[in-house]
Amino acid sequence: MTDRSQGLDDVLTKVPAITLGFWIIKILATTLGETAGDSVSMTWLGETTPNASQSFWMNGYVIGTAIFGGLLLLLVWLQVKAREFHPSLYWATIIASTTAGTTLADFATRSLGVGYAGGSVLLLALVLLSLFAWHRSLGTVNVNTVATPKAETFYWVTITFSQTLGTALGDWVADLGPGYSGAAILFGGLLVVLAVLYFATKVNRVFLFWAAFILTRPLGATVGDFLDKPVAKGGLEFSRPLASAVLVVAIVALVLLLPQKAGRTGLKAASA
Repeated sequence: MTDRSQGLDDVLTKVPAITLGFWIIKILATTLGETAGDSVSMTWLGETTPNASQSFWMNGYVIGTAIFGGLLLLLVWLQVKAREFHPSLYWATIIASTTAGTTLADFATRSLGVGYAGGSVLLLALVLLSLFAWHRSLGTVNVNTVATPKAETFYWVTITFSQTLGTALGDWVADLGPGYSGAAILFGGLLVVLAVLYFATKVNRVFLFWAAFILTRPLGATVGDFLDKPVAKGGLEFSRPLASAVLVVAIVALVLLLPQKAGRTGLKAASA
């Protein structure tokens, strides 16, 4: 039974407190997910099957998804099994989810022919379905309640769907006309609008969090594409592996330098 009268510390969550530093690292992680996913599926493995005699399932997107999907499952399992919040483990899991999301979205929209629009609509439906099931099961989708294995499972499923959605959505918007740089500015502007709503209004904070969390992914996706896509396609044509390495160094530095504290549920720990 939870005791609110003992004056003990608040129960800590298994995810970080939501601060400016959190959002900075999150955007860098989503950008890394795009460049790292493209490095594996396009640069190292090749995005399509080299010749007709090879299996369809041996294209770069499928292999990349299998690699990063397996890593994601391992890290989520470790994250759920951990007794407390570990910054390095948490951010490694975020990076795995966004990288797996990149290769999975590219496989669905390109290899399976779903298209950017179809993939975006399908994945948005999956994000909303995950949030609905989470709320139906636990009564809230507030990240400040992610302190139990069940809540964590819903959290990581929702995040993975949102990371995959971001890749398809970012590519779709960029393909509509504004290009990668224009799409990045658009998504960045939408995040600014959410920030204004947060500080200037009383709009539901849980809604604003998830809206911002989802929008940071297409922002990172379009920034990543802008960095590594060919100049002819509106990119800067930087080396994908090099861009990924620079982003890894930046993320590691920020995780080490910025305060990384677990969020609090607002509940008191039960007395012994």
